[in-house]
Amino acid sequence: MIRAVLFDLDDTLLRLNLMAFIARYVAGASRLLASAARVSPLSLAAPFAGSFLAIDAQDRADSLTNEQLFNQTFFSACGIPLDDPVIADLMECYEREVVPGYAGGVVSARPVEGAREAVDGVWRAGLVCALATNPTFSLACDRARMGWAGVSEDDFALVSTLANSSRCKPCAQYYQEFANQLGVRLEECLMVGNDATRDFARPECGLRTAYVGHGRPGRAVWRGPMSELARQLPELVKRLNDEDA
Repeated sequence: MIRAVLFDLDDTLLRLNLMAFIARYVAGASRLLASAARVSPLSLAAPFAGSFLAIDAQDRADSLTNEQLFNQTFFSACGIPLDDPVIADLMECYEREVVPGYAGGVVSARPVEGAREAVDGVWRAGLVCALATNPTFSLACDRARMGWAGVSEDDFALVSTLANSSRCKPCAQYYQEFANQLGVRLEECLMVGNDATRDFARPECGLRTAYVGHGRPGRAVWRGPMSELARQLPELVKRLNDEDA
């Protein structure tokens, strides 16, 4: 029986140029950290790239959170301790005050049609609603992007972040950890996402996915635009529950 609906964020609830956002985020953070450490901002591009790649690796065997591994990798590459209280406060201020202003221009962030209705529909159906965004950013960055999507942290029982996850999508361990934190089994979750690779757990672990992207992945239990999912969600949940019964 479906008890929780997990939404992806980028290009699921929020339409944006994700690579442009990442580039803008890294450029701004690099300028800030370079000023504090008295190094060239350009010298921090590789440490940022290497840190993102490290947490995204699907063959990880460590027991670190994504945040711990990111910070460790970044420090090894450039000597800047992101977990130092002063540096951490600097980054938190940047993400809280500056990053929300990155929605315009080439990033072109705006809500996906039907996203707000779909989130509201989950709660109306008596189900738990959670945000299972790929945990490569802090909660502050997630909050900024949620705001662009027309939703907020209050709309979700749980939001995956750099700090509360130890793997990235599509690793089954990421999804299992997320479900554990929600207090449900993966078989009781419906994932809603647009990425035919990342929004389907690998290896398969009982999680079912409703696909709102442009492809036709065979593993999807439903395919279509978010606006249609918002209308058909009660019917979809009933069908999955009937199949389980």
